[in-house]
Amino acid sequence: MTFEPYARLAVFTLMALAVPFMAVFMSSLVRARRPNAIKSQPYECGLETQGPTWVQFHIRYYLYALLFVIFDVEVVFLFPWAVAYDQLGLFALVEAFVFVALLSVGLVYAWRKGALEWR
Repeated sequence: MTFEPYARLAVFTLMALAVPFMAVFMSSLVRARRPNAIKSQPYECGLETQGPTWVQFHIRYYLYALLFVIFDVEVVFLFPWAVAYDQLGLFALVEAFVFVALLSVGLVYAWRKGALEWR
């Protein structure tokens, strides 16, 4: 029985543990050591903040963000299909239409239920 694969695994494990610790150590060497009252203040685009800095958003924004992520993921799945369309054939075209149709059915369902309406 040879221990060469385990030695490689041990080296990779040590490197995986050493690299983050070295990065934290190196960043502590070059950081600013004297905190300044001006540098500790919050800012927006280099200007003083106007009003409260913690703002609560309406829960509906999260719904729109979730819908954006869903359709963004749809594009991520459809992009490789579009790039390799010439080699895939008719079956892949049908699969893409089924995929888009399923997502469209979900969108229409949410729309009909009134999930996309402001109240």
